[in-house]
Amino acid sequence: MLRVRFPDTIQVKSEGIIVSLESAVLVRACEHATAYLQGLDTRSVATTVGLVELRKRLNVGLGAEGTPPETVIDELVAATAGGQLGSASGRFFAWVIGGALPSALAADWLASTWDVNATMYACGPAAAVTEEIAGEWIKDVLDLPRDASFAFTTGCQLAHMTCLAAARHAVLDRAGWDVELDGLVGAPPVRVLATEERHGSIERALRFLGLGTRSLIPLATGDDGRLRANVLSDALAAGTGPTIVVLDAADLNIGACDPFAELIPLARHAGAWVHVDGAFGLWARASREHRHLVDGVELADSWATDAHKWLNTPQDNGIAIVRDRAAHRAAMTLAAHYLVAGGEARDAIDWTPDWTRRARGYAVYAALRELGRDGLAAMIDGCCRHASALAWGIGDLDGVELVAAPTLNQGLVRFLDPHGRLDVDHDRHTDAVISAINSEGTAFFSGTLWRGRRAMRISVVNWRTSDDDVRATVDAVERVLSQINSTS
Repeated sequence: MLRVRFPDTIQVKSEGIIVSLESAVLVRACEHATAYLQGLDTRSVATTVGLVELRKRLNVGLGAEGTPPETVIDELVAATAGGQLGSASGRFFAWVIGGALPSALAADWLASTWDVNATMYACGPAAAVTEEIAGEWIKDVLDLPRDASFAFTTGCQLAHMTCLAAARHAVLDRAGWDVELDGLVGAPPVRVLATEERHGSIERALRFLGLGTRSLIPLATGDDGRLRANVLSDALAAGTGPTIVVLDAADLNIGACDPFAELIPLARHAGAWVHVDGAFGLWARASREHRHLVDGVELADSWATDAHKWLNTPQDNGIAIVRDRAAHRAAMTLAAHYLVAGGEARDAIDWTPDWTRRARGYAVYAALRELGRDGLAAMIDGCCRHASALAWGIGDLDGVELVAAPTLNQGLVRFLDPHGRLDVDHDRHTDAVISAINSEGTAFFSGTLWRGRRAMRISVVNWRTSDDDVRATVDAVERVLSQINSTS
């Protein structure tokens, strides 16, 4: 029997494994978590304390003596109060951030409790099998090729990097170059064709992969934010050699989806690899009402999306899906004398850039089981309905211009300066109104630049968002506008 000393207490480590200490602190964490979730509807969505105050509260100094675990948790919660952005709230409409479904949140807690390194079956058999099944379910609900490979990553940034690493391998292999063996020095140049509405994570992935941002050729889109077939065709014909085409399944401003059924055959005929940025829009594949927006997306070579967006798992859960399993595995796998291969089991290390990684499959598995096919479709369609109601509700207010009505779950509005005449006046006024809305606390939005003009983004991906949230938000925006206009 081993005795282990903790601050101010002695616990016996035996078959019971210090149950009293661990149980007490976990109960306290659960109480704090429950209180936080119960207060989401009434608490300000915006933070209420700033940088200076947070640093003052948290920088208590690290003493020589330890602190009891319950005290640590209680004081951590107190010190961070007001500093948590309410992105889990049903009235958070800024960046595309979902809320955690109850089962997904609970499964994520258990993943931390079980605390296995989910990189190999040998390290975590249950985690490996759960991830294997969750990945197959993802391909099924998104109706993508069932024989494609997949990987769970930290987010869409790493999902892009994983998919584009497979793409890099494949297009260079066709050119007779082994990039994993010989690197990029002396390799045939790879060109990347991507729309002007691409997300910045694409360029970042190209930097990580050594292709560089100069390899990227931006392609103009139409007024609807979609890439035209003639533009892609001209770009493909303007060069030769290894080529990757990146298309959008919903850009982050207006949710525009490229016409995949037209574009992908053009790219593949030219020998290009087609990658789809479907961070949130790919989930339209699971919708009854909006699936047509992504018709033809299944023809691509790779897809990147996030579970922590429209599937509503906790943060840190991206998904990469690759048609060419061999290219995917070649870009990621490794072997070492001390690693125990899984044999018939799936080893995540063959498919992801991570070595040590949390068991992300549990949250995905739980979310899909909680929702089922019908629940997932209903959640996606409900979010789209709420986005439309918000955009039109706010757009109908005095002094508001509806810039882009949602076709999916993203919309744009612009606030017009009653005394302004130039775009710069309305830009400044729009940013000021967004700041005032966020400070009011009922809801939270973010600004963006669309076609050279400032606008407020409306993004709905949270399962919590309700009709009441929409009404409360429109009312709050109307109050803020009334106050601003009365003082201007």
